[in-house]
Amino acid sequence: MTKGLKQRIIEQADMDLEKVEIALEHHLNPNLELVKEIASHLLFSGGKRLRPLLMIHSARACGYNTGFEITFSIIFEYLHAASILHDDVVDEADTRRGKKAAHTKWSASKVVLTGDFLMASAVDIAAKTREPDIISVLAKITRDMSQGEIDQLTKKGKLDLSEKEYLEVIERKTAVLIQGACQCGAILAKANKEKEDALSQYGFHLGMAFQMADDLLDYTASAQELGKNPGADMREGKLTLPLIHSLANASLKDKEWMEAAITAPEFNLEQFEKLKEKLYKYKGIEYTLKKAQDHVTKAKACLDGFHDCQSKQLLCLIADYSIERKV
Repeated sequence: MTKGLKQRIIEQADMDLEKVEIALEHHLNPNLELVKEIASHLLFSGGKRLRPLLMIHSARACGYNTGFEITFSIIFEYLHAASILHDDVVDEADTRRGKKAAHTKWSASKVVLTGDFLMASAVDIAAKTREPDIISVLAKITRDMSQGEIDQLTKKGKLDLSEKEYLEVIERKTAVLIQGACQCGAILAKANKEKEDALSQYGFHLGMAFQMADDLLDYTASAQELGKNPGADMREGKLTLPLIHSLANASLKDKEWMEAAITAPEFNLEQFEKLKEKLYKYKGIEYTLKKAQDHVTKAKACLDGFHDCQSKQLLCLIADYSIERKV
């Protein structure tokens, strides 16, 4: 089913995706070739371009279709790429999208500054809209994403991390960017407050579902599917919902074993496989999937007030895809 959904999204958005690629390349024009080389290493390494698509079709669902929505949409891919470049440095990640992480090829300082350049490029394009509300949304996105990363960093290795704390982290780290892309589509289209709020809430629920599904993949997908080694979250000391729920419901003996596995100084694949069995036993996988599905249902309900059109259909497909994807 995942392949079918992905294929349907690509078929419906094929022309938009081609134009997004052209725009991403065209507007990536730093003075230094090195900056372009570092940015391109990540930008053109197989990203799905979901955030630009969400912005484009949020605008079109509100009746906006001038062509500028394509140019404007790359803001959200630049911001996404910048956050990844920064996060990989902070997390000391080795791989991303099946390739060596940028900071393993260039110095961390050069990678961080390239991320800063991408963020500045996003703001430069946003300024051309002459919409103060859009600038405000982008400011909130960058502020919240930074705080989300700091919050996650301070909670690294915290074995008693609560579900509430986890939800706060993923809202800032992931949902806020997806939410902002959808909301800005409505603002660009000069939609009424009701439609803007509906698309903002659609984006929020989609972002929450997307991150929960991503956290599940760390325990259910292969290295080839992920483009990085499974168990990365656990190795980095990040407790995500599958682990949080399982730890809260495990027997004392299993909880102690799981905590020892999580905090072990060296990653052990056999131990990791046994840990995954515990996640199924204590329904951490099942619970996380159910929570993600609930968010998808709420996301699609937010679109009820929009007239049926290709853009609305595509937004619904993306919502379904967010939790049924394998990668």
